[in-house]
This record gives sequence, C-alpha cells and structure tokens, in this order.
Amino acid sequence: MASLTPKQVSQVSQWVADGLTLSQIQGKISAELGVSMTYLDARFLVDDLNLSLVEKEEPKKEVVVEPAPEGDAVAATPGAPVAVTVEVDAITRPGTMISGNVTFSDSQKADWYIDEAGRPGMVPRVPNYRPSQEDITDFQAKLDVALRQAGF
Repeated sequence: MASLTPKQVSQVSQWVADGLTLSQIQGKISAELGVSMTYLDARFLVDDLNLSLVEKEEPKKEVVVEPAPEGDAVAATPGAPVAVTVEVDAITRPGTMISGNVTFSDSQKADWYIDEAGRPGMVPRVPNYRPSQEDITDFQAKLDVALRQAGF
C-alpha cells in the first residue's frame, strides 16, 4: 500500500466526512491524488485512519398488492379491517437473502425474512403475537407476488 502525505490523508478524511462511498474514495485517490490503490487497500487505509464510512440507508420499497377480485367480494366499508401490506427491505438484513415487514389487518407488524438456506421466518414485533389464519393466507399470497416482483 502506498503511503500518503499528511495533506493527502486530510483529503481522504474529508471525503469520508462528506459521505463518499469506499469505491468513490478509491477512485478519487487514483484520479486526484495520483496514487493507485486497490479497493481493499482503500478499505485498510480508512480503517488505519480510524475513520467511519457513512452508510446511507436507502428508503424501503413498499409493495402493496391489491387482493384479487372475487365473485362475491364485498366493497370496503369504513371501519372494516385494513388489508395486509407487505414491504421488501431495500437493504437486506445480514444473514438473509431477502427481508421486509408485514402489517396485518389488526395493524400489528412483524418482520419477515428468507434466510440464506431458503427457510422463511417471521418475528412479530409484539411478543407472542399470532396473526389470524386469514391474515397468514393473505400475507403468503402477497409475499409470493412481492418475491416474484423482486426477481425471486
């Protein structure tokens, strides 16, 4: 790894403070400072300088799937239960292939995921909460659509 002058180190520190990604910092080190460095070397440099990269959280993509109309479907009335909604996380939780959250008809929320082995799981936000069987069926159907839209 090439050594940098104190002025160059200061410039790298400023780029980190400005919220640049590691890839952008690596490019600027090469283009503006004339120092060729691998991505891993740039990572080590940032670590050696005790700098913390700013991670920008992407907004969640909300996937709301309307229920399929049925022959005897009843029109929504005020005070009727809200439909189940499924959201897919823009940034997948560690240890999972895909993750998100669900809001059930009684407004209770749970986090759902599919782990790296392909096993599904759900963690209610209220301990011991159990959604109704109708909500589970609705959730499964909407999750299937959301996963297909996400390319799974």
